[in-house]
Amino acid sequence: MEAPPDNDVLWARSLHFMHPDGSPGLAGVSLEVREGEIIAVTGPRGSGKTTLLRCLSALVPVRDGEVWFNSAPVHTLGPMARERLRRDRFGWIDPAPVLVPELNVWENAALPLMLRGTGRRRAKAAALEWLERLDVGDKARVRPHRLQQAERQRVCIARALAPAPTVLFADEPTAPLHRADRTHVLRTLTSAARSHGITVVLGTADPGIAALADRTVALLDGRRVRTVHLPDTPDTEGRAAWSLSV
Repeated sequence: MEAPPDNDVLWARSLHFMHPDGSPGLAGVSLEVREGEIIAVTGPRGSGKTTLLRCLSALVPVRDGEVWFNSAPVHTLGPMARERLRRDRFGWIDPAPVLVPELNVWENAALPLMLRGTGRRRAKAAALEWLERLDVGDKARVRPHRLQQAERQRVCIARALAPAPTVLFADEPTAPLHRADRTHVLRTLTSAARSHGITVVLGTADPGIAALADRTVALLDGRRVRTVHLPDTPDTEGRAAWSLSV
């Protein structure tokens, strides 16, 4: 087993993944992510973007292939060790916002810090800072059911950024946002990542979002390809027209 280069915070080799129904998710994907880099994983729906992010972030165990984080193997870890890694070093943003309904906004944003053992006052201060930067600071004491969908997603982004993770995985993070809000939120996310030295792995089918990354990795049918041209809008039948170079 060959260790990855020291300057790669994430390194994956020959990842294969099958979904529970037997359909292929990844077919031999290799990838390297440098420390502090913002990388966009692009491709149409069903190309394997979410599957790749879930394998890299230890959300699902790798069945065939290798994943390394800071030169330590992730693919050999058991369930508890993967959970600790996700809690202590990784952040995750889903396409759909999920918040704890019993907690108010700042408590939701501070939750990962408190689960790490950070004191309530310090965790609250970090949460409030990010809520303000994402324009939902005035909702700090509101419960999630009183928020709009876009506001809930901003809280989820604040929750992911507040602990200053080593790597932030963002799977279509602006999907619930109005188009006018997307650029502002993504610029906040990317500028925060750069200022705090956070590595970002961003899954997106939006070419405007991918353009904010340092580098783009394209997937199609679970494989890396050299180019996938992402359309600005789907065609009249709702299907995107994709062109690629393998």
